[in-house]
Amino acid sequence: MQSKANESVACFDGGFNCAQAVCSTYCGQFGLDKETALRVACGLGGGMGKRQETCGAVSGAYLVIGLKHGQYRPGDTAAKETTYALVREFARRFEEKNQSTSCRTLLGIDLMDCNREIAMARVKQVCPNMVRDAAEILESLLS
Repeated sequence: MQSKANESVACFDGGFNCAQAVCSTYCGQFGLDKETALRVACGLGGGMGKRQETCGAVSGAYLVIGLKHGQYRPGDTAAKETTYALVREFARRFEEKNQSTSCRTLLGIDLMDCNREIAMARVKQVCPNMVRDAAEILESLLS
C-alpha cells in the first residue's frame, strides 16, 4: 500500500497544486469525495491564488484537520478548539522542519514577478518536499 505522503506527492506531480494534493489524499476517509476536495482546495495553491501567503500544502492539511475535527454543530466549542489546537500544532511542526509556512519564504521567489520557467523549476524543486512534509505531519496528527 502506498503511503499517504507518496500519494500526495504523486497527485502533485500529476498536475494538481499543493493544497489539492494534500487535501484530496485524505478526503475520502472523512466523507468528502475526491472531486469535491480537488475543487475546494484549488484556490489555495501557490499560497492562496499565487499570492504566496500560507503554503498550499499547509492549507490543504488545515482543511483535512477541519474535516476530521471541525465544528459543524452550533455551540460545539470543543470541536472548534480541538481544530484550532491541531492547526497550531501542525504549523509548529511544519515551521520546525521548514522555518516557515509562507509560500514566498519557502520558494524564495515571487511567482508573479519572475520568469515563468524559473518559477516552474523552483516549484518543482521545492513543493514536492513541502507536500511530503505536510502529509507526514498530518498523518502523525491524525493517528
